[in-house]
Amino acid sequence: MIPPADMLLFVAVVRAESFTRAARQLGITKQTVSERISNLEERLGVRLLERTTRRVRVTGTGATYYERCAAIAAQIDEANSEVQNRQAEPTGLLRVSSPTFYGRRYLAPVVSKYLARHPQAQVELVLADRRVHLIEEGLDVAIRIGPLDDSSLVARKLGEGPVYFVASPRYLSKYGTPNARELRSARCIGISAFDTWEAEGVKSRIDPVLTVNDLELACEAALAGVGIARVPAILCRDAVRDGRLKVLFGPGPAAMPAIHAVYPSRVNLPAKVRVFVDALATLVEPMLPLHGGTRRKRS
Repeated sequence: MIPPADMLLFVAVVRAESFTRAARQLGITKQTVSERISNLEERLGVRLLERTTRRVRVTGTGATYYERCAAIAAQIDEANSEVQNRQAEPTGLLRVSSPTFYGRRYLAPVVSKYLARHPQAQVELVLADRRVHLIEEGLDVAIRIGPLDDSSLVARKLGEGPVYFVASPRYLSKYGTPNARELRSARCIGISAFDTWEAEGVKSRIDPVLTVNDLELACEAALAGVGIARVPAILCRDAVRDGRLKVLFGPGPAAMPAIHAVYPSRVNLPAKVRVFVDALATLVEPMLPLHGGTRRKRS
């Protein structure tokens, strides 16, 4: 079988009308070009080129062969261009995982704009309040809030998600406003039965009066006067502004966990991942603290 690479090399020589120029264009030696063309002619059993000291000239048989080889070269160029264009424009299914509250409150506008701008793209949004395994579960991107525990993934920081201790005026009127050391004995709304909370440098192992694995429901329970909740600013912002919830232990956030978009690799990163993560990085408003704060410039 004739190596396709030698057929493409023949096309390059005919177009350059010179072994030397073809070798320079391809980054190989003139001797290599000469030897491969000679081997090609020997395997075909025909003479393709007439050599002179100044140039090479295609023979009649070589001209016919060149037309066929040039058509193959054009098809290869077209295939390469098509793949490169696909890499530049998001296409196909993008599978994204996110914590439930973040996906509901934050990802909807990103997804809608992404789909509107890229009609050949589709998105599957998986909302899960657990650490998903990207590769095992076939996901392209995941939103992680808090410490990263998998160094094999590429992580792009999107910002921080301020977290606050809040309670309703009705609860505080009935049970009083606790200090940090009294948090352990207060009526708390926990995400797990084994939560440890930290307020003003004091860590407390809480015994929740209500345990619920959904932060939005925890915020709703706090609004209803059930107890004290520890929730992100994105969930309690409006209620704090309207006075339906009060921030405990000072005006500042209790914590500022980092928010990252993580994905498996930077190598040959698909356009659908790159463009979507870029879109995520442009929206910072939901991550501002409750009181004051300015937009941070992104590098």
